[in-house]
Amino acid sequence: MKNYDVYGLGNALVDMEFEVEDGFLNLMEIDKGVMTLVDEDYQHRLLTHLDAFEGNKSSGGSAANTLIAVSALGGSAYYSCKVAADDLGDFYLHDLRTAGIDCNSNCERNEGVTGKCVVMVTDDAERTMNTFLGISSGLSTDELNAEAIKNSKICYMEGYLVTSDSARAANIEASRIARQHGVKTSLTFSDPAIVSYFKDALTETIGDGIDILFCNQHEAKSYTQKDNLDDAIEVIKTFSKEFAITLGADGALIYDGKTLFEIAPQPTRAIDSNGAGDSFAGAFLYGITHGMNHQLAGELASRVSSRVVSQFGPRLALADYKAVL
Repeated sequence: MKNYDVYGLGNALVDMEFEVEDGFLNLMEIDKGVMTLVDEDYQHRLLTHLDAFEGNKSSGGSAANTLIAVSALGGSAYYSCKVAADDLGDFYLHDLRTAGIDCNSNCERNEGVTGKCVVMVTDDAERTMNTFLGISSGLSTDELNAEAIKNSKICYMEGYLVTSDSARAANIEASRIARQHGVKTSLTFSDPAIVSYFKDALTETIGDGIDILFCNQHEAKSYTQKDNLDDAIEVIKTFSKEFAITLGADGALIYDGKTLFEIAPQPTRAIDSNGAGDSFAGAFLYGITHGMNHQLAGELASRVSSRVVSQFGPRLALADYKAVL
């Protein structure tokens, strides 16, 4: 009997989300629709300019949002991360515990600054992120819990971690431990910018192959260097046994190792796309670890992510997850 459905590791970031206009992004010369790494001074200046906008704060990071969805639907999850001994670190760990996530919170917390992600959402529901990793940039194999990995059904790795040498090494070591003990490995590409600028690091993380890949259609074509999604899929099949490719308003494609399923989109009015892909992955992982076939798990994931984009913020209230299930 496994203790956890999903073990994950990722950047621990306190999300600070704001509704802005395109004009603000243009004024601040911010690239729209992608995640950009920034230093603390720049992020502080950016937050000063955002004082006039309404915002909210939550524990975040791609993998954390995914694991919170797993837990909210009734699954069990463990998260390896790195936060500082500061107020935001306290907030982050408290928020994780409230969400029912076990984590390496007993590890020594060093002096420093907990990572922060400024998420700016425009009227077209597109999310743009400026991230200061803070102490999370030092995430390493020291934060891994080998016993928790061994006692999980799936090990989920965040693509954002490839931007740091030590964090990329943590991804690779977690994958090695998982394979050694018959635990499925899963990776999300995380963001189009990660695929564009860190493709070699992603390839190193994938190594001899993974069990489940999560990506959107733009990331799939960018990574495989194919203009056609069908061609990209054939390349992905060579290194990932199963995969889920989200298509935005057109739904998703799910491959179970034999059959490619088309998942219909759920009609919704998109307000904020932040966290949609993360929630899709979390709901899908919950589904396949709780007796659902891949098509049904994909339909659950589609329904959860469509609700996420219909509201402001990267995740749903607990009762909403239960209602979808």
